[in-house]
Amino acid sequence: MSYADVAAKGPKQTAEEARAPAQPQVERTDDSVHSLIDVDSPHISSVPSDYDQQSIKTDTQAERIEMEEQAKQAAAEARAKKDKAKEKARRGAGYAQQNADNPVLIGNALTVGILGTVLGVGAYRKWTRDELSWKVVGAWAGVVGLFGVADYYVSQYFFKKYPPKK
Repeated sequence: MSYADVAAKGPKQTAEEARAPAQPQVERTDDSVHSLIDVDSPHISSVPSDYDQQSIKTDTQAERIEMEEQAKQAAAEARAKKDKAKEKARRGAGYAQQNADNPVLIGNALTVGILGTVLGVGAYRKWTRDELSWKVVGAWAGVVGLFGVADYYVSQYFFKKYPPKK
């Protein structure tokens, strides 16, 4: 049975019920009309007589030109820093090649590698046994710091005996 069949069996609509409701009407009054021209508006302004000959005509254009100049300066500074860093890297590479036979630098490189390996393996073992804590890490960081200070002074002593090449 369809909806239409069920609706047909029910009571019939009256003429008043069958009629659609009236549409609401907009109430028109003259009180709501305002002037569209605001003579006190700050947006109305005059332009100077030499406006067409000006190279920069608006504040927005002036700001854009200023921002473009700042961007050019920043790019030039970045290029200068990049070139300086490349030069420093070249000097560092040359320093390592020139001093490849210096026993102090070889000893420091081996010491750092061995110490890093020992600390890494020790930390991994403590971590697998759930014994690694921030307290342990802090204590070993202090030991590494003390070792670094001692290594610096020992290296300075041996650099007097085996000076690096510049």
